[in-house]
Amino acid sequence: MTTFPAPAKLNLFLHVVGRRPDGYHLLQTVFRFVDYGDSLSFTIRDDGVIRRVNPLPGLDPEQDLTVRAARLLQQETGCRLGADIVLEKRLPMGGGLGGGSSDAATTLLALNRLWNLNLSRQMLQELGLRLGADVPVFVFGESAFAEGVGEKLQPVALPPAWYVVLVPPVVVSTIEIFTSRELTRDTKPIKMSDFSTGCGRLVQQLKNDLEPVVCRKYPQVAECLDWLRAFGDARMTGSGACVFAAFSSEEEANKVFFMKPAQMAGFVAKGLDKHPLYGFIS
Repeated sequence: MTTFPAPAKLNLFLHVVGRRPDGYHLLQTVFRFVDYGDSLSFTIRDDGVIRRVNPLPGLDPEQDLTVRAARLLQQETGCRLGADIVLEKRLPMGGGLGGGSSDAATTLLALNRLWNLNLSRQMLQELGLRLGADVPVFVFGESAFAEGVGEKLQPVALPPAWYVVLVPPVVVSTIEIFTSRELTRDTKPIKMSDFSTGCGRLVQQLKNDLEPVVCRKYPQVAECLDWLRAFGDARMTGSGACVFAAFSSEEEANKVFFMKPAQMAGFVAKGLDKHPLYGFIS
């Protein structure tokens, strides 16, 4: 059995800049990985069977993105090997941290190596997009400026940071938020160069367009944001529910985290420049 990490991601901002004819929203965002997440263990089988062997409440093995990713990889390559999968969940479902997408990407990256398939990064990203809009960035493996539905990716350099992440006790439905009539869908697009150069006024205007909708529907998210904003520029990641703020050192982040009210859950994590499995593909 071999174990691999599936890190969380943060959306440092998330703008909805339009909508495609098929209903998918056009986005701009910056993804950053952090050193906190799920882990997956694989035992290779020679009979072609793919299964998740540990039960997880509320997660049907047949709908699990790890199982779906493994079967998609198997189908697309004609691989006759299988795998027993153990998924250890630390990331909350409906939290905006990309847990399921990260699990799927780690499955693609790990089995591509363990099954000796040698698919390229681009091919794995294309497979990942068939599983979900956030899967490709985890295969891409670097901090990224993203456009389209989140699949058009360019690497971006980010300063070192430690993050306080709070996890409100709610599960936010991505579909519910994106279909809300209250959602802003016409934020003016920005250029990646503006973000990279830290254009002062523009950076101050960066936000998460989904945040106001989520805060109205889930007051626990608003409560966490209000508390964290006393210490920094806090915002929500993805479609929620988790919120975060960046700090310049682990010491500073821990100091804030240890002051949080007892009823608030969360963690402190270091920002990563690359996915832990980035080197799996040359």
